[in-house]
Amino acid sequence: MPVPDVLPLLPTDLPLNDQPPHAAAGPELLHILHQDDDMVVVYKPAGWLVHRTALARHETRFVLQHLRDQIGRHVWPVHRLDQGTCGVLVFSLHKEATQKLTAAFAEHRAHKHYLALARGWVPGHINVDHALHPDDAPPDAPAQPAQTLLRGLARLDWPESYDPRHPSTRFSLVEAFPRTGRRHQIRRHLKHTAHPILGDATHGKGPLNRWWAERIGLQRLWLHGHALELPHPATGERMRFCADWRQLGHVPEVQQWQRLMALPGWQSGPNPLPPSCGMAL
Repeated sequence: MPVPDVLPLLPTDLPLNDQPPHAAAGPELLHILHQDDDMVVVYKPAGWLVHRTALARHETRFVLQHLRDQIGRHVWPVHRLDQGTCGVLVFSLHKEATQKLTAAFAEHRAHKHYLALARGWVPGHINVDHALHPDDAPPDAPAQPAQTLLRGLARLDWPESYDPRHPSTRFSLVEAFPRTGRRHQIRRHLKHTAHPILGDATHGKGPLNRWWAERIGLQRLWLHGHALELPHPATGERMRFCADWRQLGHVPEVQQWQRLMALPGWQSGPNPLPPSCGMAL
């Protein structure tokens, strides 16, 4: 399918980091998407760790400790998001809920939906079945099966060339549906398909990341945990939670995504942009 021509755009016209660094006074509060007697679901900001670790002693922002203090009760993590990733994050509120939610993730009954900004033009549908070697395993440990469904949503042709072999630089907004839960799975699978995520310092392209950060005035990992569907730990009812950009417009990094998608020149691919909390599983 031929890609339509895009509108011309000067890369410096729309900087993405023009929000004041301290726009709100007072203590920083996590945005709670859902809370009941068994679980609490929050929007995790980019740059926050889920909990304290010995490897990140210099860090000061931890979702678990911050949420515990915010709601005044203990919480337990049942899954993870990378430090640079923003989006839906679930915690349990007691031991039984912890066991059931953890089992739901381990048994692949929790369905995740991510959005990413990737290099190049991603096709409308890619099934990635590529085993991944655990980062912290011995060199002779076997690779673990890993599957991710990727779908290209929209394409942008940036009117400036990162690679002198090409007249412009191409990007895609990508949906990612991981079928397994390996560490850095989406990031590693997009790298495997030659479409690394912008701003990925571990699995991306360093020179491209720096070039893009200079163009938009912002350095970040462009990966967003958009939605999550899983059985409720008490009732078994399928629950769907969404960190919808249209409902989180007050969050500075969501504003960064909104500004990114407002750049002239985006063209829809074979699939429309994701609905308010659509999973399309």
